[in-house]
Amino acid sequence: MTGRLPTTPTPTTVHSARIVVPMTAPPIADGAVAVRDGRILHVGERSWVVDQLDGVPVTERRWRGALLPGLVNAHTHLQYTGMGSVGRVQYAGFEDWAAAFNDVYAQPHDWRAEAATGAAQSIAAGVTSIADVVTDIEAATALEDAGLGGIAYWEVMDWENAAWQEHGRAQVLAELERIPTTPGAGLSPHAPYSLDVAPLLELPDIVRQRGLRLHLHLGEAAFEGERTAIEPVPGLEGVVGVGHGTDWHLANVPSFRAMRALGFGASATSFVDRLGVLGPDCHVAHGVYMTAADRALLRARGTAVALCPRSNAVIGLDPPPVADYLREGSPIAVGTDSLSSSPSLDPMADVTALYRIARAQGYRGRDLHERLLAAVTLGGAHAMGLAVGPDRIGHLAVGARADLAVFDVDARTVPDALAELVEDGAGRAVATVVRGEVRTADSARVPSIPSAPTIPDPVKETR
Repeated sequence: MTGRLPTTPTPTTVHSARIVVPMTAPPIADGAVAVRDGRILHVGERSWVVDQLDGVPVTERRWRGALLPGLVNAHTHLQYTGMGSVGRVQYAGFEDWAAAFNDVYAQPHDWRAEAATGAAQSIAAGVTSIADVVTDIEAATALEDAGLGGIAYWEVMDWENAAWQEHGRAQVLAELERIPTTPGAGLSPHAPYSLDVAPLLELPDIVRQRGLRLHLHLGEAAFEGERTAIEPVPGLEGVVGVGHGTDWHLANVPSFRAMRALGFGASATSFVDRLGVLGPDCHVAHGVYMTAADRALLRARGTAVALCPRSNAVIGLDPPPVADYLREGSPIAVGTDSLSSSPSLDPMADVTALYRIARAQGYRGRDLHERLLAAVTLGGAHAMGLAVGPDRIGHLAVGARADLAVFDVDARTVPDALAELVEDGAGRAVATVVRGEVRTADSARVPSIPSAPTIPDPVKETR
């Protein structure tokens, strides 16, 4: 006698909560997300999701509060987690902060261990994917080791034109081969002021030839902002092309700093745009010192900006133009930066800071709560090119990766829950689900209710 052996059905878990916020669909009161094999199977009202699973063995986890897509930290440096002493001080500006940073950076560090600690802190805050800028190769595996999503961006800085042509390109190519491609790899040309023109021209080509991603700091320091053109400094008056009304690129400038010394007032944003750095495969961090024209360039190129307001405040910078980004429809994401310039790796604290800044800058739109929650989830996914495709993140939709975050909020209505999350969401993450696996949870709030073939209804919430 022959025949097929009975197969064991793939386990299905239903995560339900008072409020479910899919991001690409309206928020759901008494909603649920069904997960199987690390993917989202169903999203909807709890009763509907239960009906779809009739006859299927299911385990339900009923969460108190709000269920969101896993948060996306669109800009940080996990390896600097051990440099919290720098980030706990208030500075007078970028140069003041950089001096303190360099002193601590020069001390002995276990970059891999510190990056792992940062990854663990991120997961505890509800983060499931990260744009992680890696300066020292020992920290390159932090995302892969933690099972997180996102992209590890190898940072490239301090290359002048001659050294780049002589051996810099070859060195960076060799270093890029050591960056793990799981979950994703990219390059981070540090900033317009730390690289000469030759590497800024070639690094995007290196990335795009390999189908990778770009990420750089832009508009973080005040001297990157647009300014009125001035006469060149003494001794440079005879340089070809210098003079009011002359386009800087015709002067064959070797670097952004040289362009400034020659008297040109173009912003760092227009500088890197002319070099072909910006594009839909690139996102930038900070975007503080940007004019309306700069922001329009980002939109025209499809380049998102990761706003890091708490880091800007610690360093002593101006707040980013949040209200303008929102009014103009610019694609935004949220980053914490690292503990070397920020109090924590909890992006919800930055969401609250962005809310306060936007209101102070005069933004009165009733959509502010929803847009900032979208920025810290779908916006971050979009910034890294991860909002679409088979391994998409940042929203709760059928077939997407089952990355979820649960927040302990008291509100009973959708508008009140969104307001509570945005205005006071820091420290409220009670569970993080990465690829369907619960990674952190306060056991007092996590009842598991096995059911076969159906889920008991109603399910009592547990605090």
